[in-house]
Amino acid sequence: MALIEQLSPGPAPVVLPEVDERAARRTLREQIGHLERELVRTCLDACPRLDPGPPPRALASGPRLLSLGELERVRDELAGRLARVHGDLDAQLLRQAQARALLERMFADPPAHKWMRVSNAQLGEPGCKHFHVRPRLGPVGLLAGWWHVKVSSGCPLAWGP
Repeated sequence: MALIEQLSPGPAPVVLPEVDERAARRTLREQIGHLERELVRTCLDACPRLDPGPPPRALASGPRLLSLGELERVRDELAGRLARVHGDLDAQLLRQAQARALLERMFADPPAHKWMRVSNAQLGEPGCKHFHVRPRLGPVGLLAGWWHVKVSSGCPLAWGP
């Protein structure tokens, strides 16, 4: 038995190579910074603004040094979130283009769009203005079939005490 123990080698010592992670960390931090700037720019340029969502879980646990794996997970999560926000932005732009096309049709043929209403928020513009197809001159215009697009004056005035 003692002979077998002498001949069989023990567990080999684990040798960790000395790797400088600084370059990898710097690259990942630059990528994360670029993705964060792109995410914020995309969310703020949209009208109405888009919600970027909560911060990544690895960043929400407080200040600490993240490992390379955690940095990669943060980068991948930000890339996925940016893709989702770009998809939301494309859908929003499509809805706004449809609202603009509807507004053009409303101006071209008001009687075909009776009582339709389009707001500036639907058009992707700031303000409180609305475009509403209504009968001209109230009940008389309703009976006569005189329809037009009425443009609201915008936001109501704030009346204080």
